[in-house]
Amino acid sequence: MAFFSRPQSSSAVKIAQPTDDDDKAKFSPKKDYTLQPSSASTNVASPDPPFPPSLSAHAVNAPVFVPRTSLDVVPSAPSTQSLPFSPSDSPTPYYASQEVEYEGTSLGTYYGASQPTFIRQPLDYHLYTNPIPETFAPSHFISDNLREELQKRSEAAHTIPSMPYHVPEELQGYHSLVPLEPITPERRKLVSWFSSVYRATSVNDGATYVLRRIENFRLTHHAAFGMIESWSRIRHPNIVRVREAFTTRAFNDSSLVVCYDYHPDSQSLMELYFRSMSPSVLQGQFSASLGRIPEATLWTYIIQIASAIRAAHDAGLPVRMIDPTKILLTGKNRLRINACGIVDVLLYDTRQDAGLAQQEDLVMFGRLVIALCCGSITALNALPKALEVMSRIYSAEIKTLALYLISKPGPHKTIAQIMELIGTNRLAREMDEMQIANDRLEAELMSELENGRLVRLLCKFGFINERPEFAREPRWSETGDRYIIKLFRDYVFHQVDENGNPVVNLSHVLTCLNKVGVRGLASWASELQRGFQLDCGSEERVMLVSRDEQSCLVVSYKEVKACIESAFRFVPAVSVQK
Repeated sequence: MAFFSRPQSSSAVKIAQPTDDDDKAKFSPKKDYTLQPSSASTNVASPDPPFPPSLSAHAVNAPVFVPRTSLDVVPSAPSTQSLPFSPSDSPTPYYASQEVEYEGTSLGTYYGASQPTFIRQPLDYHLYTNPIPETFAPSHFISDNLREELQKRSEAAHTIPSMPYHVPEELQGYHSLVPLEPITPERRKLVSWFSSVYRATSVNDGATYVLRRIENFRLTHHAAFGMIESWSRIRHPNIVRVREAFTTRAFNDSSLVVCYDYHPDSQSLMELYFRSMSPSVLQGQFSASLGRIPEATLWTYIIQIASAIRAAHDAGLPVRMIDPTKILLTGKNRLRINACGIVDVLLYDTRQDAGLAQQEDLVMFGRLVIALCCGSITALNALPKALEVMSRIYSAEIKTLALYLISKPGPHKTIAQIMELIGTNRLAREMDEMQIANDRLEAELMSELENGRLVRLLCKFGFINERPEFAREPRWSETGDRYIIKLFRDYVFHQVDENGNPVVNLSHVLTCLNKVGVRGLASWASELQRGFQLDCGSEERVMLVSRDEQSCLVVSYKEVKACIESAFRFVPAVSVQK
């Protein structure tokens, strides 16, 4: 619109309200014709249908929506050729098939008797953002790899297994129970009881938690829950936080249930490193040619587990869960010890000395280190062979640490001594890596900082623009301040080039919306409470041209922002008055 001259006035041009004569001249009713049923019928135009008294000429001449696709749902296999990239090879937890079948009793009256099976397809992570060149650093969106990882966690938090299961509808303030582990006869026992794990949603905060149930357990001393209270006060980055414990008969037996934080899309060390072992490894025949854990990653695991043990021992509690089936990998090289405190309740009657139990923690830690080094949970059964394999693959420090951990208990054998054997250099290097990872996540968060504000601004546009009759004004969205908002919407989203082609420029859209300046960290609810009294927009001016190119306005972004907030504030105010 370079051929429009910029007005010399510093204020916005006053827009006069269109008259009724202009509306009649501009919107003349058009004749509607019916489609011919066949080529044999006569080619005579049908008479104009009478206008209902409640419909205007605009509504009668509105274009008819014709769907481009059929409503018939035909299941088809997802195409993998058009994908820009394939998701990372992270194993699906517990259930590979995500098939959901709808019952025909509720939908058969509308859709008919025979219906195809609806298949729940996995998320297409590549559809969220287009592939970005490696040389281009995104400044408004998080990276595709991190987005894919977070989307997988979000999807895992809402996944429902395809196999039938029977659980209570409500359990001590938790609902929507979903089993996280298959209940099979081959499952391992926890001490002397079978256990099952469920995902559930709390009615108090709406968050998702994990409920570990001990089947057929009768609690004889209510004081045993004091151990759960002690564990609930421990907050450590490498320990799955314990929330509460209770007993229930909702499963038609006497069960003990302990609630933990939920970390979706996580795997245990057993599933990650020992689930696909060959028969030779199970029999104790180790080979250095097999794939092993890198030494840097192994030291990271050792430091994290040692830090978790130290936090528990400082609180006077034994861990009792240094086992590959109870240690979870919740992120990239991020370990958390799971199911803490539950053995303390199960073995409360035995009253084992806490010091001896802490010494057993160190022995279990040493067995885990040897198993990870050799890739076999039975490596300790052939200790000389295991030490030989460790000497060929890893440094002498790891071998020395493992031998010290499995040595006889003594008064000087403590977790503090283990931290000294690890070394201050490795601890400092691990802290540096954690801070680098934290800086990287903060940078990813900064790229999404203003996106919530932009979404709220776009929602305001949606509430105002193209609104039908409102407050007894048929053209409410076309008059007053709303007309300026409409022109600004066209300036931001509906620009064309010299050839009349639409201009799709995301940088232009983000720049204009940022200059409007509805800034602030307040949420949507708090904005409604304080009346959108936010900071001002930019003083920069922009020229807005009407669609018929007969009028031109020069306004600032600050004035556009005032128009948006005035119009949006008017919508709920009129609703309250009614």
